[in-house]
Amino acid sequence: MSLAQPASGRRSATALVGLSLLAGLALVVSLGMGEFPIGPADVVRSLAGAGGPREAFVVMELRLPRALLAFAVGAALATSGALLQGLTRNPLAAPEIVGVSAGANAAAVLVIVALPSVPVTLLPLAAFAGGIVASVVVYALAWERGSAPSRLLLVGIGVTTVSYAIVIGVISTVDELVHASQLVTYMAGSVYGKGWAELRALAPWLLLLLPLCLAGARHLDALSLGDPVARGLGVSIERARLGLLCVGTALAASAVAIAGPVGFVGLTGPHIARRLAGASHATLLPVALVTGGTMTIVADAVARTAFAPVDIPVGVVTAVVGAPYLAWLLSRGGRRGAV
Repeated sequence: MSLAQPASGRRSATALVGLSLLAGLALVVSLGMGEFPIGPADVVRSLAGAGGPREAFVVMELRLPRALLAFAVGAALATSGALLQGLTRNPLAAPEIVGVSAGANAAAVLVIVALPSVPVTLLPLAAFAGGIVASVVVYALAWERGSAPSRLLLVGIGVTTVSYAIVIGVISTVDELVHASQLVTYMAGSVYGKGWAELRALAPWLLLLLPLCLAGARHLDALSLGDPVARGLGVSIERARLGLLCVGTALAASAVAIAGPVGFVGLTGPHIARRLAGASHATLLPVALVTGGTMTIVADAVARTAFAPVDIPVGVVTAVVGAPYLAWLLSRGGRRGAV
């Protein structure tokens, strides 16, 4: 055991360093892509404050805030997904599947339609409220002498379906075609037109919630072993599960409030991280964070340039990659007799 733990720690540290370097490389490459291409050397010089005026404007004002926001959104969703998968002990658990993203999305759409003048800094509060309501409904309906992980997942799928039906109903009442199309783009998951204001609105939530995730890693490890084992280790199961569910909900809701429900990052990011860092949540969560952020930077760069001058939602790109991955997970679970 003493030999395995240092080896696992080295593996996780190597994965985290490698992913961080990959994230930096992805950022530099994405900042250079677009209708006004910029070489990597000029991108680095612009980031250092030594670039030309045109390059500096394009990099610092147009592309950097969007890329950083994409990273932050992906990091929040992947970390939330890793937390929810550990909480439910199910590899299919993700914010977009267990009802969290759908509830947050419904609340944000309601506020956007009913109160269009609400500043972007307050939108995460509305989304958080919607995500919490969805989580409370899921938790209450799944309760049967305890909150079994399988029931949490099944009820979450039902809540997701109802939430999206509400959103479609709200959008159908919007008279202005432009406003409706903006809402549809938001629902697909997009960071188009987003900048420093949205990043400043999201950053405080991440600074608050990500440390709470790491603080709950020990409880997640215990819960992933099963309720009897966790109880034997002295974990207050329902209190820990409810607290971690709230943190995961808040993380996903804050990201959804800014960028809409970017799909499948919360599902695939934790799986990739688990293969790289192992199952211990103390190392899995940071690796999932960087994995999700890197995935979303790359996906947004593709969304921004693949069909230029048309800018497609980043959620479309993540869905193209994530949907086949979900199908593969389902088929693998079917062969083994369980998901």
